[in-house]
Amino acid sequence: MGELAKSDLVIVGAGIIGLATANYLRQQSPDVSITVIEKEAVPGVHQTGHNSGVIHAGIYYAPGSLKSKLCVKGAAATKAFCQTHDIPFDTCGKLIVATSDAELPAMATLEDRARSNGLDIQRIGQEALHEMEPDISGVGALLSPASGIVNYGEICRVLRQTLEADGVAFQFNTNVIGLNERDDALMVETEQGTLDAGLMIACAGLHADRIAALSGLANDFRIVPFRGEYFRVADTASANVNHLIYPVPDPSLPFLGVHLTKMIGGYDTVGPNAMVSLGRETYTANRPHLRDMATSARFGGFWKLMMRNLRPGLHELHGSLSKATYLKRCQKYCPSLTSDDLLPYPPGIRAQAVSADGRMIEDFMIRETPHTVHVCNAPSPAATSAFPIGEEIGARALAKLNQ
Repeated sequence: MGELAKSDLVIVGAGIIGLATANYLRQQSPDVSITVIEKEAVPGVHQTGHNSGVIHAGIYYAPGSLKSKLCVKGAAATKAFCQTHDIPFDTCGKLIVATSDAELPAMATLEDRARSNGLDIQRIGQEALHEMEPDISGVGALLSPASGIVNYGEICRVLRQTLEADGVAFQFNTNVIGLNERDDALMVETEQGTLDAGLMIACAGLHADRIAALSGLANDFRIVPFRGEYFRVADTASANVNHLIYPVPDPSLPFLGVHLTKMIGGYDTVGPNAMVSLGRETYTANRPHLRDMATSARFGGFWKLMMRNLRPGLHELHGSLSKATYLKRCQKYCPSLTSDDLLPYPPGIRAQAVSADGRMIEDFMIRETPHTVHVCNAPSPAATSAFPIGEEIGARALAKLNQ
């Protein structure tokens, strides 16, 4: 038998977090050998390539949370990377629109949170809102000037290109099927063979719990996939917006609500909603995937989540089954949209970690063993925060390698 292939660091997952981590490690330790393993043929196929493309400013997140800290830092880092590599982005700003007086208290709470996070936030009255966005209806809004849009898939493409030029090895079309961790070694078993690694970093997204389980770290959580359905706004639609348009979040619902988003490429989308998906990769249709459904069904936290969120779940199901209902939610803030304006658009699937007591884990969650670092939960704004998340993970990894 020949010698095992070796790598100082193995990164599982070539989404934007995995690539940002590799980027940080290559900059900090040019002599450390790095191998990125990805089960798809190219980077950024899943959450990275199926999202709204928003560069978040950090408005929504609890002051002091890892989310708020990394989002603010990540937005700046994302824009800087794009400027360095000539990747198009647009700091178009975001308007969070209150469509009735009943939403104004929640909007004020959001304003206070944004200021606590040190963000530039501006309250906009009804008349000023109409001047800024004639096709948007509301009694007031919050303006976040720093919010923007980018194609995160393009960032991944450039990261891969630069990393390969700097000597980082990629193994595509490769699944990790086992880990053998001993005191002095780590063997990463894949369908293509076994790697002798000093350390493994898992950035596996929709399959984060399955990779974490190989290290015995997933007993108390599971990834529950949520399908986010979008529509593309027809080019012939009368509605025209200059900013990202978001509703004031309903505190009784777990997600932000359907928003109207400018996209790099010169078109708009509306979405996403948030339906429990019948599989982790059901992009073409929400058909049952038996293995994924069984994984959820065997986890008690899944059923507790369903019971705790029965009303929001029915709310989302109604919007998913009825285009008219979906449209009505958009028309609250953009009344000129019609059914003919909503064209098919690929959905996204969000990897949401759920605890054993049935609660959605809101913040980033990173777990470790002596030879592994696992990103177990990376919810929105993970794409915006990818570069500082990569720095956080990479620093932990280098500390382990240097012990």
